Amino acid sequence: MPSFACQSCAKEFAVPEATLAKYPGWQPKLCLSCKKQSAPTTGKKAPAARARATRPSAGSREENLSVAEVLAKYTSGPVDGVFTDGAAEPNPGPGGWGAVYVANNQIIGELWGNEPHTTNNRMELSALINGCALVPEGKKAVLYTDSQLCVSTVNEWAKGWEARGWKRKGGEIKNLELVQELYAICRRRPELELRWIAAHSGNRWNEYADALATAYRRKVR
Repeated sequence: MPSFACQSCAKEFAVPEATLAKYPGWQPKLCLSCKKQSAPTTGKKAPAARARATRPSAGSREENLSVAEVLAKYTSGPVDGVFTDGAAEPNPGPGGWGAVYVANNQIIGELWGNEPHTTNNRMELSALINGCALVPEGKKAVLYTDSQLCVSTVNEWAKGWEARGWKRKGGEIKNLELVQELYAICRRRPELELRWIAAHSGNRWNEYADALATAYRRKVR
């Protein structure tokens, strides 16, 4: 399941694909515990919750498509940048990662891989690390990931963790060696920008990266 970082307590929490599919573009901000604490006591839905509930559902979710099927089905979304994705099913369990570098809607390079036993977050981090390698040194590029946790980790939290000797107030830093590797790359290469993109919302190259990440499940890429 996709993982996010709670903006209140900073703890990691997971949201089922089926739930995300109901609200395309929705980016969860609070874990269940913090959400309960901030919920209104009147028994009525908050305005934001009502708005989310009325959004039309695109019915989109991980479809286990090959890259050829993705290209035939999807055309929208950003046409430049590096698109990355990671997957593990069950989580933890067998998993894979994928990254594709695109310029003007054309593939410049792509990488993918898998592990027999891993987690979704490890695969998301691995995809970003390998995605950075696709871009020549000094070349500006946006790296897209549908993992808010990865974006927050690199863009917001890692600097403080490093200053404290790679410790965080809430406990251990999961996948520390991968976090350190990705953060070091992003510090060394300021021309690379890490940006969040909604999962399974019809963005062509995000769906393509998903197809690479899940290729280990299929006979064809």
